[in-house]
Amino acid sequence: MADIINRLLQNLCLKCAKDDGIRHYYDVGVIGYGATVASSFGGALAGKDLVSITDVADSPARVLDRIKKVEDGAGGLVEQTVKLPVWFEPIANGGTPMCEALNRARSIISQWVTQHPSSFPPIVINITDGEATDGDPSAAASGLIGLSTSDGNVLLFNVHISGTNQSAIEFPDSEGELPDDYAKLLFRMSSELPEYMRNMAQQESLRVSERTRGFVFQADMTAVIRFLDIGTRPSNLR
Repeated sequence: MADIINRLLQNLCLKCAKDDGIRHYYDVGVIGYGATVASSFGGALAGKDLVSITDVADSPARVLDRIKKVEDGAGGLVEQTVKLPVWFEPIANGGTPMCEALNRARSIISQWVTQHPSSFPPIVINITDGEATDGDPSAAASGLIGLSTSDGNVLLFNVHISGTNQSAIEFPDSEGELPDDYAKLLFRMSSELPEYMRNMAQQESLRVSERTRGFVFQADMTAVIRFLDIGTRPSNLR
């Protein structure tokens, strides 16, 4: 999961790369929650709630060498060494204080939408492997989604990750498809997909409707990657 988040940050940097450098199209924050609720950036960005994508590109905490298999042009695969910038380190410690994390996000975003009232509304992606341990997160989610810019309300998407072999349920449009009360709660907390994201999902051969919400249940790593890509893919960057 940490690798996926770091690749997501790297891909956001690449999407903003122009001839004159990394343009400031995004502000990005990473909140970790467990024993504490705090910014999870490392290195020069440690402790910062929101940073520009330009600063993200300039300030990885470290860079790893990873082996990647690529096509060799003759029907086979060869191994290449690729660089993976690391901004986020995995830490497993404590419970799941989701209410506190969502309230922290609300506090940060409340300031941001005041400063950027005409921008595309912020997107919050909550990734969790368990039930909230500090109460019902519904009110905190509603408070977060209630924030808005002139272009619409904040979008909250939820990803439930699992180590089981069960098939993922991606982008449901009804809680009736979901197997338990916790999954249904996360579904109700999730925003409906905007039209341009529904179009992207359809391009990935996913079944979506106007009622489809940004939620994945029992997500494996493939489903997480696809979900994050659709959830953060820009409609237009100029």
